[in-house]
Amino acid sequence: MSLTLGPLVVEAEDPEALAAFWATLLGAQACDRLLRFRPQQRPKTVKNRVHVDLYVADVARLAELGARVLAEHADWTTMADPEGNEFCAFPDPQTPAEPPARLFAVCVDSDRPEELAAWWAERVGAQVRDGPDGTPRWLYGSAGWEDVIWKFVRVADARVVPNRWQWSLRSDPGVRVDPQGNQFSVCRRGCRSGSAAPCTSDAG
Repeated sequence: MSLTLGPLVVEAEDPEALAAFWATLLGAQACDRLLRFRPQQRPKTVKNRVHVDLYVADVARLAELGARVLAEHADWTTMADPEGNEFCAFPDPQTPAEPPARLFAVCVDSDRPEELAAWWAERVGAQVRDGPDGTPRWLYGSAGWEDVIWKFVRVADARVVPNRWQWSLRSDPGVRVDPQGNQFSVCRRGCRSGSAAPCTSDAG
């Protein structure tokens, strides 16, 4: 099966305001290609199981724009956008000052990341490579995300709510959920950020 990934679909309390924040971070063109926003179905209550990794020129600049620091690590900073959506900021001296960030990876929590990586790799034509722990769970060259690494991150916590951030597909595979319960959307021609239609999902 050959499928093409579309933008990440983000549930938001205020879709227009959140879209404006991310457009400032990534630049309008990159945001339009990678993210779209729709009204939330329920308030955010737990850590997102899907988040993005960004290369940034200056973490302080992101804070000035409305992001907040959640945790400092040796090689990256865990931050949140104005609605509390977590993301990881990695310093990169080659990232230009404007726009201040570049999305380079999408991360998905899983208790069996190798299985999920293999399942999606077969469907989006990606190459599976090892993560830092030496296990095959990072995807490269996914159709539609050729310049984005798709990381499956090992976690032990159970899913308690549907994902607020979902990936989308450019064609309908006949199902809207993968083997580990991740809902995804179908984003047809004309799908753009800031509007719910024409992307659809089975999240409820």
